[in-house]
Amino acid sequence: MTLGVVMIVHEALHRATQLARHWANHGCPVVIHVDKKVDQDTYDQFADGLSDLDNILFCERHQCEWGTWSLVAASQTASELMLDRFPDVQHVLLASGSCLPLRPISELKAYLADRPTTDFVESVTTEDVPWAVGGLNAERFTLRFPFSWRHRRKLFDAYVKLQRKLGYQRRIPLSTPPHLGSQWWCLTRTTLSAILEDPRRPVNDAYFRRVWIPDESYYQTLARQYSKKVESRSLTLSKFDFQGKPHMFYDDHLQLLRRSDCFIARKIWHKADRLYDSFLSDAPSLNASAEPNPGKIDRVFAKAVDRRTKGRPGLQMQSRFPHRRWGATMTAEPYVVLEGFTELFKGFEPWLSSFGKVRVHGHLFAPDRVHFENAETEYFGALSSSAPLRDYNPGAFLTNLIWNTRGERQCFQFGPADNQDITWDVTRDANARIHVITGAWAVPLFLSNGKFSQVRREAARLQRIEREHLSILQSDHARARIRIQSLSDFVLNPIEPLQDVVDQLAIRERPKLKETPEMVHLGGFGQFLQNLKNQGMHPHLVGDFPSDYVAERPLPSRQAPYLVTK
Repeated sequence: MTLGVVMIVHEALHRATQLARHWANHGCPVVIHVDKKVDQDTYDQFADGLSDLDNILFCERHQCEWGTWSLVAASQTASELMLDRFPDVQHVLLASGSCLPLRPISELKAYLADRPTTDFVESVTTEDVPWAVGGLNAERFTLRFPFSWRHRRKLFDAYVKLQRKLGYQRRIPLSTPPHLGSQWWCLTRTTLSAILEDPRRPVNDAYFRRVWIPDESYYQTLARQYSKKVESRSLTLSKFDFQGKPHMFYDDHLQLLRRSDCFIARKIWHKADRLYDSFLSDAPSLNASAEPNPGKIDRVFAKAVDRRTKGRPGLQMQSRFPHRRWGATMTAEPYVVLEGFTELFKGFEPWLSSFGKVRVHGHLFAPDRVHFENAETEYFGALSSSAPLRDYNPGAFLTNLIWNTRGERQCFQFGPADNQDITWDVTRDANARIHVITGAWAVPLFLSNGKFSQVRREAARLQRIEREHLSILQSDHARARIRIQSLSDFVLNPIEPLQDVVDQLAIRERPKLKETPEMVHLGGFGQFLQNLKNQGMHPHLVGDFPSDYVAERPLPSRQAPYLVTK
């Protein structure tokens, strides 16, 4: 049994020469189609370089363009010449100038000889596997596509919209539903001859001439009509990214390609000398009887797609920011955001810093400056305390802070007086742990002893900002872990939420709190809130704070009893 190879070539002709010789020297006739866009002098040099081999032929040339009928016409012309000039060929393989054999040709020929009536062509219906990228699955068979997608994109899109608006539907002149699949097939002589010699070929060709990307559907559909046995898979390993673009293989993919046990792979970079030298040698195969199994390396490609779309959590490239809709994580590690705690407790930040390996910052997004821990003016990674620099991109500022301090748990204060541009970023960040005491902004106003008319205006402003902030935290887009409680609820039982904060900050040991830090004096705070109400400003975010509130003294810790013996 002889295997024939149809090669579609348009660039890197020196590699195509090397590949054609490899096929021909191992007993495989080769018919080469060279894109008509290749100039005549280059084509003549290419043909002369292979003229010493009588089992390599060149067919009539077509000017090829991606996504158009020209690619099918090129393969038809080359296949007709193959079937006419090489009667011993029983399987015909379609390959490109960048398709590299990964195993000895003898193994591929033996594999096909054991399956003389099997056609290897990926062939699935759009209803079964809607894998096509670009939004055109079933419509590629029911609409007309006379315009180039790459070179006349606006006209292409406008014509599609017009057909949809008019309700235009093409009649499909086939006895089997249209199928899709990889354009790299290996068909038996019987099936390929039936497709090319079909009396209805003019009708079939006229229909597929206006199908979107016909080289992915012409042979894939017609093989279903004539084949005795179809294995819906390609013998050529080809991987595509999330945008439908083919993956390129380089020298560092050598072991990956060997592990796949596939017979052929594309697309191979034309300068990957190590790959060409390794796979085009006469070295024996390590596992001659292995079944091609591209699934072995699917995990690597899935990981590559994940890294391409989401990146490394908390690390941003200089060239582009991660796409939020792809689920990219904003920060590298968990961190804690506290709202209202420093307003309620004296010396809260030093007290919290004593628990584990934690950095407790002040208000990082305060309007005057960045309040780093210990009032630093510069922090890890040359982060500046300048508010204008921070506000140029608050999200990137926080991302850099968390990335630069990996291994340490970060905590910072936030409130309605701070820059609110960070709210959506933090809310959508799964690493954020947000604790909110609503209405705590009223405590500094109460202690300020300022002019009451000004206090009232400031209270109304802060409450309005916090209300908008809470609406974002409570939205359906929130991915952070969020705990919200009013000031009135918090002061009745502060130790439970404080314990929760400490648990999230302590990476290893989680100490049990026995007492809270000293709370500011809130005597008369209830009357202050009532005065705000009397002036027409209702501080509803504070909650139902008692007008006669008196802070309870914490119970003294009891020492464990001990027994004295003589």
